[in-house]
Amino acid sequence: MRELVEAFLNYLSFERGLSQNTILAYSRDLAKFIQYLEASGAGDIAKVKRQDITNFLMSLKDAGLSGNSIARTLAAIKAFFRFLIQDNLLKEDTASLLESPKLIRSLPNALTTVEVDRLLSAPAARDWMGLRDKASLELIYATGMRVSELINVTMDNLNLDVGFVKCRGKGGKERIIPFGRKARRALERYIQDARPRLMKNKAEGHLFLTRLGKKMSRQSFWKMVRHYVKTARIKKEVTPHTLRHSFATHLLERGADLRVVQELLGHADISTTQIYTHISKDRLKLIHKQFHPRP
Repeated sequence: MRELVEAFLNYLSFERGLSQNTILAYSRDLAKFIQYLEASGAGDIAKVKRQDITNFLMSLKDAGLSGNSIARTLAAIKAFFRFLIQDNLLKEDTASLLESPKLIRSLPNALTTVEVDRLLSAPAARDWMGLRDKASLELIYATGMRVSELINVTMDNLNLDVGFVKCRGKGGKERIIPFGRKARRALERYIQDARPRLMKNKAEGHLFLTRLGKKMSRQSFWKMVRHYVKTARIKKEVTPHTLRHSFATHLLERGADLRVVQELLGHADISTTQIYTHISKDRLKLIHKQFHPRP
């Protein structure tokens, strides 16, 4: 069974082109599933019954996993079984009729514009790392990029004259995102004054570099954000993704079209973008008063 899972993960990577993070998530979920089956005495995937999958999901619920986590695990199992059917490795799709628990979508946590200003002003502009940190924070808030997209931006992806950055999102899809004057100024200063020193004479094409002259990692960016959240004395729980949430929320609060925000975020489905429409009641009243024929 483990060899079949490995073949499935290779299929996701090489044929479907899914991101490494998505593949790791599938791998973790399926590893738990296979471990459960083996512990239950099931050594052949063809002999797995629907009740076996249901029992596994119930064990996850008993272990305290949320409905969202269980639904994502079931999605991984269903995708695995579809792959086995597709490649004629299995005759019956045991998982097809199982229903997923309804996902509960929580509202994304967003910063206020005042909090964003405090956070983006926190890096010290007097040293190399401060210039790098300021530029990376400005760019991720200006564009709403995912962290994985930000750290993979290269110098060739950046157009400072026009104010655009090209990034590669989920599924390898490319998109071009504009950014404003403040982000451009921070990037210009970083590229001119700090990046050449961080390169250490190495031919590194990535935009944001570490002290060792290598590409910044997701973990180092996360630690950097946590450091500046503390420096700015922001009491909310803030992750790098919070800046993406804030980007979308602030655009919609100021009247941006939902389809435009969808394009900027790189969402394949507009329903994913709609979660950001939790704009304030005062703004809803203002829009109603402004546009309704009988205010």
